[in-house]
Amino acid sequence: MLSTCKVCCGRIPQRWIFAIMGFLALFNAYAMRVCLSITITEMVIPMKNAIHNDQYTCRINTTENGMDDNDVKPSNAKKYDWDEMMQGIILSSFYVGYVITHLPGGMLSEKFGGKYSLGLGILATGIFTLITPITVEIGEATGLIIVRVLMGLCEGTTFPALNAMLAQWTPPEERSMIGSLVFAGAQLGTVFANSLSGVILRYSIIGWPAVFYVFGSIGILWFLLWLVICYNNPDTHPFISERERIFLQERMRAHTHKKPPSVPWRHLLKSTPLWALIAAQVGHDWGFFTLVNDLPKYMSNVLKYSIDHNGFLSALPYLTMWICSTITSCLADWMITNGLMSRTNVRKLGTTIASLGPGAFILGASYAECDKTTVVIMFTLGTTLMGTFYPGMKVNALDLSPNYSGTLMALVNGIGAFTGILTPYIVSILTPNQALHEWRLVFWIVFGVFVLTNIIFVLYASGEVEYWNDPEFVRTEKERIQKKVIDEKMEKIQKPLS
Repeated sequence: MLSTCKVCCGRIPQRWIFAIMGFLALFNAYAMRVCLSITITEMVIPMKNAIHNDQYTCRINTTENGMDDNDVKPSNAKKYDWDEMMQGIILSSFYVGYVITHLPGGMLSEKFGGKYSLGLGILATGIFTLITPITVEIGEATGLIIVRVLMGLCEGTTFPALNAMLAQWTPPEERSMIGSLVFAGAQLGTVFANSLSGVILRYSIIGWPAVFYVFGSIGILWFLLWLVICYNNPDTHPFISERERIFLQERMRAHTHKKPPSVPWRHLLKSTPLWALIAAQVGHDWGFFTLVNDLPKYMSNVLKYSIDHNGFLSALPYLTMWICSTITSCLADWMITNGLMSRTNVRKLGTTIASLGPGAFILGASYAECDKTTVVIMFTLGTTLMGTFYPGMKVNALDLSPNYSGTLMALVNGIGAFTGILTPYIVSILTPNQALHEWRLVFWIVFGVFVLTNIIFVLYASGEVEYWNDPEFVRTEKERIQKKVIDEKMEKIQKPLS
C-alpha cells in the first residue's frame, strides 16, 4: 500500500502539496478568526447615532443596492445590547490569547516539527468556533470573550509552525513564491469569511449562529486531510520521491539544519535586522487588523451598506491583495534569481509599497466621505498594494535564519499581534458615534504608523542570513562561555591557596 502511494504521489512535488495545505491552514484560521467581524453587526441591536448632521453621516439609500436589510430572512437568533466599547473588547479578545502562544509554538515547532502544533491548533479553533453560538447564549459578552481568547491561544502556533515547516520544505530560489502562496491563505480566508458570512446572514433561517457552524466544520475537515498528507520535513515524508528529497537536501544544506543548537538568544535579540522586521510587522498589522476587524463596521454603520453587499465589498480588497501578492512574489523570485536586485532591496521595495500605498489610499477613502464608489475603489487599491508585503517582509524571517525561523516568526508575529488587541479598542474609543470625522482620525493614525515603521525597515533591514544561524558558531560560542565559567571558578579556588 505504501509503495503504491509512493509511486502515485511521488510524481507530485510534495513541497507544493505542503504549500497548498499550508495555504488552506491559514485560509481556515483567518476565516474562523475574521467571520466575527461582519457577524457582530448582526449580533448586536443597531445603535442610533448620536450625531444626525448630514455633514457627519451618510444617508441610507435602500434602492441603490437593490434591496435593504429588511429583506433579511427572519430568524430566532438573539441580538445583544453591546455598545461600541464592548464590541471593541470582543473583537480584540482573540489577540489576547493569540500573542501568548506564539513563542512556545515557535520553539516547539523547531524542536518537534510543526505538523501537530499547527494541526491541533486549527482543530481546537474549529471546535471553539462550533460552540460559539451556545457559549454566547449562556454567557453573552463574557462567554464570547472567553471563547475568543481560547481561539487565540490555539491559533497562536499557526505562523511559527508554518515558518518552521517552510524552512524545511522551501529552497531559497522558491522562497518568495511558496512563502507568499502559503501566507496568501490569510487574504483569501478573509475574502471567503466576509463574502460567505454576508450571504449566510441574509439567507440563513437560523441567523448568525450558522456562520460559526459552517466555518468551524470546514476547519475540522481540513485537519483530517492535513493529518494524512503533510509531514514535518522531506526525510519523514513516506510518499516523497527520492529525486525531490535529494533536491531539497542539496538546496538547503548550507543554511537549514535538522537539529540546530538551542536558540542563541543573546545574539538574536541584538540583531538590528530582526528589530527592523518587527517594526515593519507592527506597521503592517496595525493597518491590516484595523481593516479586517473594523472595515465591515465602517461599511455597515457609516456607508450604510446592506449586509450581503457589506460582506462582498469587505471581501473585495483581500481578493485583489491576493492577486497582487501572487504576481509580485513571482516577480521577486525572478529579480533575485537573475541578479536584477539584491534580496535585501527586494524585501525593502516590497515592504515600502505595502506601507505607503495602503496608507495613502486608506486615508484618501476617508476624504471621499459618502461617495461610496470612490471609497470602495480607494480601499480596494490600498489593500491591493498591501499584497507586496508578502514577498517583502513576510518571508524575511526565513532569510535571516532558516534554522530558527519558527522562533523568529513567533517573535515578529507575536509582537505585531499586540496591535490586534489595541486597534479594535482604539477604534471603539475614537468612533463612539460612527461618524465620518471620527473614522478619519483612525485612518490618519494608520497612515502615520505605516510611514514610521517603514522608515525603520528601509534603514536597517537585511535579506541575508545572520551569522548566528550557523550551528558551528553557536556551538563554539557556547563552548567559549562554558570555558570562561570554568576558568573563573578555577581562579576563585586558586586564590585562597596562593
